[in-house]
Amino acid sequence: MSDQSSPQSSTPAIQDKQDEKELVIVTGISGAGKASALKAFEDLGFHAVDNLPLELLHDFAGLVHKSPEIQDAAIVVDVREGQTLDRLPEILKSVKMVLPTRVVFLDAQDAVLVRRYSETRRPHPLRKSETVWRSIAEERQLLDPIRNVADTLIDTSNFNVHELRAHILSRFGQEEQVSNRLLVSCLSFGFKNGVPLDADMVFDVRFLPNPHFVPEFRKKTGKDPRVAEYVRSFPQTMEFLGRVTDLMLYLLPHYVHEGKSYLTVAFGCTGGQHRSVMMAEDMAVRLRDAGYQVKAIHRDMPREA
Repeated sequence: MSDQSSPQSSTPAIQDKQDEKELVIVTGISGAGKASALKAFEDLGFHAVDNLPLELLHDFAGLVHKSPEIQDAAIVVDVREGQTLDRLPEILKSVKMVLPTRVVFLDAQDAVLVRRYSETRRPHPLRKSETVWRSIAEERQLLDPIRNVADTLIDTSNFNVHELRAHILSRFGQEEQVSNRLLVSCLSFGFKNGVPLDADMVFDVRFLPNPHFVPEFRKKTGKDPRVAEYVRSFPQTMEFLGRVTDLMLYLLPHYVHEGKSYLTVAFGCTGGQHRSVMMAEDMAVRLRDAGYQVKAIHRDMPREA
């Protein structure tokens, strides 16, 4: 946004306000939580619209840009659009010329999606006569071009409705909107529960000695100072931390330059309880000390006994 104003312009403040507006397109796999995400955006003050026809997307962006009543907007675009979905990447180019636009893609593991459909007893919107498994596979093929142009990918496999809402509020809340800085999430997880779908980078720390085999640490987590110190006591731990830190401090300025707003760096161990937790916490401290906005998230960490 430029700070320069033309002498002929009598409303620079209004123009600046308009330039701060944003359009968020919420899309993704059916059953991944798009409706819940849209409600969360609405709670953040976004003007929320469900299933706007893609042909109207450009006009809608223009309306948001000009409207003094609407600040930000969020819309759901999904497989109900049918064959029109193929045009979304092309339409996005024209929309982004009118209004800053971000695509948020929600996904979840197939087994989780099937379980959700079983629990709600609702048919899949794509092929109501087919099995859910087959419908999900076909939907993934249809949405693949959109997934490739998404700015943010959120894996909802381990979220309930309330946790997804909290995640949206945390990720897209006012602090991030105002700061306009890269937000880095240092995420710990357990490989036995699957690799996070929304991870931009994944580091496997299973090469480190496992505190699980130390009886006094078994029911603790990597946030326990004694467990963390145990993991740090091995020279390979500190060498790995140093090498990854150097890599991140090299990469992050380039991500900032390219306009990336959110980056997830994941550390995985067997169960997501000890080594990965300690690593995510330490990396968050290091990047925070380097001046970045960072949060540590622990997907599979149990509560300490």
